Amino acid sequence: MTDHTKKDVAAEVREFLSTRRARITPEQAGLPVYGGNRRVTGLRREEVALLAGMSVDYYVRLERGNLAGASDSVLEALAHALQLNEAERTHLYDLARAASPSSRRPAVTSSRVRPTILRLLDSMTGVPAFVRNARFDIMAANALGRALYAPLFDSPLFAQRGPVNSARFLFLDPASQDFWVDWDKGADDAVAFLRTETGRAPHDKALTDLIGELTTRSSDFARRWARHDVKFHRSGLKNLHHPLVGDLALPYEAMELPSDPGLRLNFYTPEPDSPEQQALDLLASWTTTSTVVRSSND
Repeated sequence: MTDHTKKDVAAEVREFLSTRRARITPEQAGLPVYGGNRRVTGLRREEVALLAGMSVDYYVRLERGNLAGASDSVLEALAHALQLNEAERTHLYDLARAASPSSRRPAVTSSRVRPTILRLLDSMTGVPAFVRNARFDIMAANALGRALYAPLFDSPLFAQRGPVNSARFLFLDPASQDFWVDWDKGADDAVAFLRTETGRAPHDKALTDLIGELTTRSSDFARRWARHDVKFHRSGLKNLHHPLVGDLALPYEAMELPSDPGLRLNFYTPEPDSPEQQALDLLASWTTTSTVVRSSND
């Protein structure tokens, strides 16, 4: 691990723990409050140490970014004291692994979509589907996925530079405000997903470059990035406004591809005979080809 990476990981640990501590009040933690003049937001360091069953000096050392060598029992105690959810707990463990001098570099994210996955996408004619990496690059999409995400594929952002990237579109193209019905939620989620990935893959230079670009060019991204929120991207409901078929509330699934590190298959499955399914059927009838659209990097 380079000195620069060590400093980045230490800074991430410091900010993550301090922001988690700041959001919990003594009342929420079940601690008595004496007096009304508290100079900190949330819990004090000594209160976290008490809840985690460790010395104040040791907790201060951890919050300063030194998670190297922390045992699972220590991490579990921290997760309990700070009331971390599943994604936050996983992020804490990822940061601890990244801080270890002996930590091995994670597998490199696949840069290509295998032919078998491309054929799978091409066979999914009834649902919009695409493959993306953890940096939100859309690596390949079936015809209906391309039609659904036409505002991204048609964005001038990607006319000279590929691949299509939904995070860049969200924060750098004003058209995203029309495409995402709840833009704020989409923005919050995208930043939290990227923050989660920095813990898993701290050595990913392309990810670091993307975050640096968005932080510099978008105050909306920078403000959200400073929150240090993390979240898993597994399933949910996506509310979109398509320029041709109008508003869509689409349930989605995001499935990791075990043989392709870092790649996920995303697809949308509305209820049969629902307005959303009828809208997708109409969109599909206007689609002239079932050929998979690949990233411009392929």
